[in-house]
Amino acid sequence: MFVALVLMYFLLACFACWLLLFPGGRAIVLHTLVNLGWRVQRRAQYLKGGSGAQWRRVRQHTGSGTARAWQLLLRHRWLSLAGSVLVIVPPLLAWLSSDRIALRGYADRQHVINDQVSDLLKGEQLVPPPTLPPLLFSTAEVTQLRPLLGGASRNWQLLDHDYAQRLLLVFKIMKDVHGYDMVLLEGYRSPARQDQLAAAGPNVTNARAFQSYHQYGLAADCAFMHEGKLIISEKNAWAMRGYRLYGVTAESVGLRWGGRWTMMDFGHTELPQPRVLGK
Repeated sequence: MFVALVLMYFLLACFACWLLLFPGGRAIVLHTLVNLGWRVQRRAQYLKGGSGAQWRRVRQHTGSGTARAWQLLLRHRWLSLAGSVLVIVPPLLAWLSSDRIALRGYADRQHVINDQVSDLLKGEQLVPPPTLPPLLFSTAEVTQLRPLLGGASRNWQLLDHDYAQRLLLVFKIMKDVHGYDMVLLEGYRSPARQDQLAAAGPNVTNARAFQSYHQYGLAADCAFMHEGKLIISEKNAWAMRGYRLYGVTAESVGLRWGGRWTMMDFGHTELPQPRVLGK
C-alpha cells in the first residue's frame, strides 16, 4: 500500500510538472480534450445518420498536437531531465529513509514498563535497597567466578543520580513483574581498581583507567539473590532467564546492556553520555 501511494504521488507530480513547465504539454492536453469532444460529437452524429465530414475538417485544422509536443520535449531535453530528477529524488529519498512504517498490531500492544518509566520521569525517587553483608560477596562460589569482587564498591551514592534511578527502576520491575531480586555487585570503580582488573586479563575487562563508564558512576554490574544465595553464573538456567529479562528491562529505560557485546557481560549495564570516554 505504501509503495502504491508513493508511485501515485510520483505520477501525479510528474504530470503536474509537465503541464507547468512545458507549453507543449498543455497543448497536448487541450488537443486531447478537443479531440475527445469531437469524437463524442461524431459518434452522436453517426448514430443520427450524419456524415463524418465535419470531423475530418476539424482534424485537418488542429493537426497533430502530439508530434509537435514531442519535438518540443526533444528540444528541451536537458530541462526535462532536470525536472524529472527534482520530481523523482525527494519522494524516493523519503521512502528509502523512512523507518516509521507501523507494523500491523504493534500499536495495540500494552507496555507496563513504559508507565513505570513515565512515573520515574515525573519525579518519583527510588531508594536503594539495604546494604548486604560483605561475606555474601566472598563465598567460595562467588570468589570462583569473581575473584576480585571483595574490593568492589557497592555504594549507590557514588553512582550518577540519573543512572542510579534508572537502575533502581530496573530492580523494581525485575522484582514486581518477573519475581527476581537484583543485587548490585559493583558500581563506581576507582582508576586504580580499573587498572587492577585490566591487569587480570581480557576475560575480566579490556578497559583500563578512564576507559570505562564505571569511573564516572555510569555503569554497574548486577546479579541475583535466590534463597539467600548470590547467583552470578549464567550457566544456571534460572539466572540466564533472569539476565535476558534484565537486559530487556534495562534497555527499556534507556540503558545499554552488556549482554549484547561480543564479549558478553550479562550483568553489566551503563548509561552512555556524550563527551565521556573521549567520545
